[in-house]
Amino acid sequence: MAIDLEVLKSERDKLKEGLREVEGELRKLEAQLKVLRQREIQTKREIEAVSTLIDIKDSREPKASSVDQAKAD
Repeated sequence: MAIDLEVLKSERDKLKEGLREVEGELRKLEAQLKVLRQREIQTKREIEAVSTLIDIKDSREPKASSVDQAKAD
């Protein structure tokens, strides 16, 4: 039994349309991924900035001696 040429062409057209839909969805997901990566980078930068501020603050505060710490306890 031979498959009709028109049936094959119709099936090919359906597959092409499905592919276009998948490609469109892929572009949307790639855009979302890019946004998430940018948020990740920004968050890491903020963490690094806050860590630097903490380090600066720690280095400027006088260190309490062990005697002073014992009195506080």
